[in-house]
Amino acid sequence: MTSAEDIKSCCAAAYSSDAAALLLGDSYHPGGAALTRRLARLLSLRPAQRVADIASGPGSTAVLLACEYGVIVDGVEFAEHSVQRARETTERRGLAESIRFHVGDAERIPLAGNTFDAVVTECAFCTFPDKAAAAAEFERILRPGGRLGLADVTVAGGGLPQQLRTLAGWVACVADARSIDQYGAILDDAGLRTVHAESHDDALIRMIDQIEARLHLVRMTRKNLIAAAGINVDRVLEFIELTRDAVANGLLGYSVLIAEKPGQG
Repeated sequence: MTSAEDIKSCCAAAYSSDAAALLLGDSYHPGGAALTRRLARLLSLRPAQRVADIASGPGSTAVLLACEYGVIVDGVEFAEHSVQRARETTERRGLAESIRFHVGDAERIPLAGNTFDAVVTECAFCTFPDKAAAAAEFERILRPGGRLGLADVTVAGGGLPQQLRTLAGWVACVADARSIDQYGAILDDAGLRTVHAESHDDALIRMIDQIEARLHLVRMTRKNLIAAAGINVDRVLEFIELTRDAVANGLLGYSVLIAEKPGQG
């Protein structure tokens, strides 16, 4: 049985690799910058507000929010290499005073409590082994009246085929995805009340198609990188097809959920 620490380490290694950057592009989540902006609008972000970006990856969401909405962002990411790359990006763009990145676990967020106007997490909650602990941490760091913006893979009540529930499925953000109602229940148990939810299944399909097209291109043009990363392209393509079928059959989707911490700041 795969341990929680193995899952975290595997996901961190996969998403901090050069191969991931080539296959995923600037945004490591379905919907890209457009869906991040949708989250920002639903959260009603305003200049000078404080935002925590949990599982911040290469920092693209933090940079977008700081530049376009004038907020101050603290990004938290498990992979040290990703944090270093994100810091280099913000320093190069002159954003070091608006964005800070921290190495940390979403289940033990290294940020002060009752501090943030908003928490954002995109296509990551589904990979956290202890979702209840992560939700409790979101509630802890939000100020009263603060909001969580969660965008994530969802799964129908009947669950997924066993082939998608492997360690590879965890890395691909599908193995432990939950239904939107289950996500809402986890957040509610942590003290966060869902105020809005909407479906973006089309964003998941577009990302699957994008990864497949880029994988074919990388296999032709960057064979050394594929070999160094230990990627079995044929197995990945099989997994992509299984995932596409799951979306087509209504087993997998992608949703945005907004939840609020009761009280007034």
